[in-house]
Amino acid sequence: MSKLEGDLGTKLDWVAVNHFNTGHPHVHVIVNGRDELGEDLVINGDYIAHGIRERASELVTLELGPVTEIEQRRKLTAEIDQDCFTRIDRALIAEASDVGLDLRHAPADPRGISDRALRLARLGKLEAMGLATEEAPGRWQLSAKLEPTLRELGERGDIIKSMHRALEAEGLQRDRASFRIHDGSPSTPIVGRVIDKHLSDELGENLTLIIDGVDGRTHHVPGVDPAGVEDIGIGSIVEIGSTEAGHRPADRAIAAMAEEGVYRPSRHLERARFDGRVPGGDHDGFIDAHVRRLEALRRAGIVERIDADHWRLPQDFESRAAAYDATRNRQLNIRMLSTFDLERQIEADGATWLDRRLVGRGAADLVAAGFGQEVLKAMDRRREHLIEQGDAIRHADGRIFYRRNLLATLEQHDVARAGAALAASRSLPFRPCSDGETVQGVFKQTVQLSSGKFALVENAREFTLVPWRPVIESRLGREVVGTVQGGSVSWQFGRKLGLGL
Repeated sequence: MSKLEGDLGTKLDWVAVNHFNTGHPHVHVIVNGRDELGEDLVINGDYIAHGIRERASELVTLELGPVTEIEQRRKLTAEIDQDCFTRIDRALIAEASDVGLDLRHAPADPRGISDRALRLARLGKLEAMGLATEEAPGRWQLSAKLEPTLRELGERGDIIKSMHRALEAEGLQRDRASFRIHDGSPSTPIVGRVIDKHLSDELGENLTLIIDGVDGRTHHVPGVDPAGVEDIGIGSIVEIGSTEAGHRPADRAIAAMAEEGVYRPSRHLERARFDGRVPGGDHDGFIDAHVRRLEALRRAGIVERIDADHWRLPQDFESRAAAYDATRNRQLNIRMLSTFDLERQIEADGATWLDRRLVGRGAADLVAAGFGQEVLKAMDRRREHLIEQGDAIRHADGRIFYRRNLLATLEQHDVARAGAALAASRSLPFRPCSDGETVQGVFKQTVQLSSGKFALVENAREFTLVPWRPVIESRLGREVVGTVQGGSVSWQFGRKLGLGL
């Protein structure tokens, strides 16, 4: 970079990062677009294309010495059987004409003879792959798919290497035949343990997860939105599936209220008050939610805002809104099942993922291999722990019976224990909430328990813990109101009527 500064005649503001996520370690350099005077940094295109590489080459040659003819030949020979796009392939494409490659005539010089031997050996490999055809002795035709096919194979090879590295880092061994590389959303849901989480691209817009699945496979899932997996770490147990298809209820309501392609919030408010079915009776907040949805769709270019009380909708409004959601959600639906690994769940106080499998789906989707085998063993140990704690009994015939409302009971114990621990470090007492109760206060923080993620809500007299939902994440530090219903909370947002003129 010092050499570049000399060539460009200005100091550069730059950072660099070493990358080892492919078969060829490399370095990325990011340069600020301003020079030392604050003006636009202008770099000649030819210098970007060739000058930087030449400078790097000069420095490497000074450090390591020039590449010998023997070493260069050895590197090219190693490329003959590689399942990726090589320098020999690039030379073949550059040499090929419309009628193909003509290698019938052997060059007179020894180097040309050696290069021809390399090309013929590589062409034999490409022919076996269906990417080249010898139409006559010494005359070859290259497939139009040669470069994209080899580049894709090279990428898959890099992916397989990264999967091996992730498994080795966790001390795991898996058969390569069990690897599953997904190009998009999986056709069937994947349940398993996260063993790696890394950037898929250099801009940081996508993540890749490597999942050790309960189906005995190791899955490579790219295209994950970083915003949706901030809480997911190595060892977390997740479920990955396709984004649910269909239309939002809010979109259906907006379309139903539209007259001649125009939606009016005031008319919708009148209907909502007349019907009287709005949760919590907050009619203004109910309509505001629909308007916020329209604002998001307006920014996406789907609807048009005429004025505050008139919105123009396209004829295919619902379909376009659903397509917008699918694109925004990257077609992936990732659900956190547990932040606790299997070992921590076996003797945990709360309602764990293992407990939900024991009383629910059981081992129906588990394969006795890889992570699936580990889960089966962990379920056996968790079952014995529940029997020791008196939460389950084993009959003489070997059948296991669990306590009535086991999950709810375990969760209550978990919340009570965590609440007591938090109360010791806070100035307010903890009070558990019951089903049907309304919770009101300031959303202070989230607390991760073996039973799941909970929101700490505090008022002037006490605090409580209630199941967390993504909808309240943006309300951190603000007043919230919700009703506890069946192990979840129905939150109420929007304007509230009060004193005023």
